[in-house]
Amino acid sequence: MFENLSERLESAFKQIKGEGRITELNIAATVKDIRRALIDADVNYKIAKEFTDTVREKAMGQKVLTAVSPGQLMVKIVKDELVGLMGGAESELNAKGNPAVILVAGLQGSGKTTFSGKLANYLKGRKGLSPLLVAADIYRPAAIEQLKVLGGQIGVDVYSEPENKDAVQIAANAIKEARSKNKNVVIIDTAGRLAIDEAMMQEVAAIKGAVHPGEILFVVDSMTGQDAVNTARSFNERLDFTGVVLTKLDGDTRGGAALSIKYTVNKPIKFISSGEKLDTLDVFYPERMAQRILGMGDITTLVEKAQQQFDEAETKRLEKKIRKNQFDFADFKLQLEQIKKMGNIKDLMGMIPGVGKAVKDIDISDDSFKGIEAMINSMTPFERANPDTIDQSRRKRIAAGSGKDIAEINAFMKQFDQMKQMMKMMNKMPMGLGGKMMGRR
Repeated sequence: MFENLSERLESAFKQIKGEGRITELNIAATVKDIRRALIDADVNYKIAKEFTDTVREKAMGQKVLTAVSPGQLMVKIVKDELVGLMGGAESELNAKGNPAVILVAGLQGSGKTTFSGKLANYLKGRKGLSPLLVAADIYRPAAIEQLKVLGGQIGVDVYSEPENKDAVQIAANAIKEARSKNKNVVIIDTAGRLAIDEAMMQEVAAIKGAVHPGEILFVVDSMTGQDAVNTARSFNERLDFTGVVLTKLDGDTRGGAALSIKYTVNKPIKFISSGEKLDTLDVFYPERMAQRILGMGDITTLVEKAQQQFDEAETKRLEKKIRKNQFDFADFKLQLEQIKKMGNIKDLMGMIPGVGKAVKDIDISDDSFKGIEAMINSMTPFERANPDTIDQSRRKRIAAGSGKDIAEINAFMKQFDQMKQMMKMMNKMPMGLGGKMMGRR
């Protein structure tokens, strides 16, 4: 997402990169290119024009300090305006109540049911809540079964009444069920349609009136661009929803929905979702998204993802082993498994400033570690714990067991030794440098 927009904006900033100061003349071409980039990203023309008019006005009204180039100033102004366009600050989910009630609405195919499962997983795993999923989509044949499968994967109960064709009654009954079973949050998955129709609107509005949700989340397929924004406007007029969820951000999307929807309906984007895995749900942070659009990376999110997966006690155990130069292949394999849980490898690398652009044309599969894991799995427990004992004959056996040739085994062993030395050096750094990188807080 935003890959093309990022490239176009970078090209626009080059227009004034070598200039000594900002003038009406040299900024005109830059602003024009920024507007074109936004429109090509499926941002409404009115929004794009208003955005670039503000950028021009702010750029002309600021003095360029000797320590800041015109190009750098423009990047900062555009970043600040992008943050404002997408909502300014993150918006917290209202999960208060007895129980808290969250109504999930949207068009068919927007990813409502999958999002409902992801939200339940998020609230259970990261917020320590006890959610109940409610199958109130009584029209799509597989909807109830899909929600039950998702609930089973994350260990969350699903309330359904397969024979009942009254979605309002199902939702009301689910609230009673939640209270009787001490569930503190109820997530209601409602029916969608292929297009907005009156019957759907009346049903969702009736559910809202019956259960009085603290949150009404409108799920948008971000790949539909301006259509998603127009749909959001229609839904908001009838439902007055409290927040937006952008799904399918890993698809071939230009980002117009993310940049336009807050401006259009004046409701915050609360979550972004990508892929089918149930742990691929993130709170939407406008500041971080703006940084990613402008190629600045997103180290904060990367660190947070790492902290979610890396156990503090385990980190301290590894730290001691690294300090004593005892880090082994069993430890290394454990680290790989935790990294894989953080999400798509290429997306993670894109969060590192400067790396996103370098890897954009490289095919980095989530299976990238399979070869390494095969080599480690072909070692005996003794060899994993004692890397220095792996001589040439052992390497030949490991090569045969992993389906690799001896050159690949030798290269891997060499890289592992170099990594150990680097980790040892980092551990000797002051707490402000190596300490932070090693996970110490």
